[in-house]
Amino acid sequence: MLLRYRYRAEPTAAQRRQLARTFGCARVVFNDGLRLREDARAAGRSYVPDGEVQRQTITAAKRTAERAWLDEVSSVALVQACNDLHRAYRNFFDGLAGKRKGRRPGPPRVRTKRGPQAVRLTRNGFGVTERGVRLAKVGDVRLRWSRPLPAAPSSCSVLLDAAGRYFVSFVVDVSAAPLPPAATEVGIDLGLVHFATLDDGQVIANPRHLRQRERRLKAAQRALSRKRTGSANREKARRRVARLHARVKDARHDFLHQTSTRLLRENQAVYVEDLAVQGLARSRLAKSVHDAGWGTFLRLLEEKAKRYGRTVVRVPRFAPTSRTCSACGVVDGPKPLSVRTWTCGGCGAIHDRDINAAQNLLALGRRDRRNASGACGSPTVTLAAGGEGGTSDGCRAGTPVLQGG
Repeated sequence: MLLRYRYRAEPTAAQRRQLARTFGCARVVFNDGLRLREDARAAGRSYVPDGEVQRQTITAAKRTAERAWLDEVSSVALVQACNDLHRAYRNFFDGLAGKRKGRRPGPPRVRTKRGPQAVRLTRNGFGVTERGVRLAKVGDVRLRWSRPLPAAPSSCSVLLDAAGRYFVSFVVDVSAAPLPPAATEVGIDLGLVHFATLDDGQVIANPRHLRQRERRLKAAQRALSRKRTGSANREKARRRVARLHARVKDARHDFLHQTSTRLLRENQAVYVEDLAVQGLARSRLAKSVHDAGWGTFLRLLEEKAKRYGRTVVRVPRFAPTSRTCSACGVVDGPKPLSVRTWTCGGCGAIHDRDINAAQNLLALGRRDRRNASGACGSPTVTLAAGGEGGTSDGCRAGTPVLQGG
C-alpha cells in the first residue's frame, strides 16, 4: 500500500526564492493548460490531447519571450503540473459518469498565488540525502527527520502552507503490518459533549481545540482587519492568524491520530455510526462538528484498519440506537439531545444515552458483519436482545427488527 510521510523542511533564503519561482511557474503552466482547454471547448473542440497541452504550455511556451522564464525551474515540476490538470479533468468527468464513489468533484479551477502552494516531483527530480532532500535546480534542502523512511520514495511534494511553513511529503510503497490479534471488540458512539463513548462506559474527552484558542483567534483577526491592505504590517498580521489556525489543525490531527491508533491496537473490530458529517456541518452545530473532526476520525480508522489487519464497520445512520433499550430491545420514543439518561418502559433499565447507543452499535455491527460474511441466513439488520450485545457467538432467533427513524 502507498503511504505518505511528511517532514518539516528548512530551506535557506536562496532556496526559498527558487521554490517561490517553482511554485509560480507550475501555477502558470496549470492555468495556461486550463485556459487552452476552455478556449478549445468554446471553439467547439471537445477534446485536446494531453500531449498537445503539455507541448503548448511547456515546450513551445519556453521559446516565447513571455514564458522564457519557465526554463529557470525544473521541468519535472512543470510536467507534473500538466499531469495534475489532466487528472483533475478525468476525476471531474468520471464523477459526471458515476464512476467515482463519494462526493462528485467539480471542474478544475484557476490556481492563485494566495494560499497554500505545492509542486510534485518524480524520481528524476529529487534525491534523498542524510540531511534532507536534493531538489532539482533548488539544491539540498534540510529536513527534520522525525522518523526514517521505510523504503525508497517514488515521488515527493514540496508544500508551503498559509503560515509560511515548508514541508516535503514522500510517497512510499510499504507492505501491510498486521497487529497481533486482539480478543475484544468495541462499539463507539461519537458526540460533542464527549468525543467518544465506548460500550464499556469509557469516555474520551472532547479537546475542543478551536474553542480553546478562539479568544486569541478573534483578537488576531480583529487586529488583521485594522491593517491597511497591501502593507507589511497586514502581512505580519495575516501570518499570525494563519499560525494560530495551523496550531489548531496540528493539535486536532495529533489527537485524532493517537485516538484512532489506540482503539485499533486494543480491539480487533471497531463499530461506529455512519454519520452524515456534511449534513451536520450545515446545521447550528457546524462549528462544534468541524472542531470535533468526525469525518477525519472515521477516515483514519478505515485507512489504518487496512494496514493493521483490523475491521471497521459503519452502522447505518438511521438505526435508532439512542432510543432503543440495549437490554430488552424495546424502541422508546424520540429523545432530544438534552435527555442524557432515560428509563426503559419495557424492562425498567436505566440507561446513559451515550453508553446505551454504543452498546447498540456494537450489537448491530456484529450482526451486520456476520450477515455480510454469510454466517446468518437473513441479511436484515437487527438489534440484539437480552444482553446479546456482549456475546460473540452466532446469530440468535427472535430478536426484534430494528426500525429506522
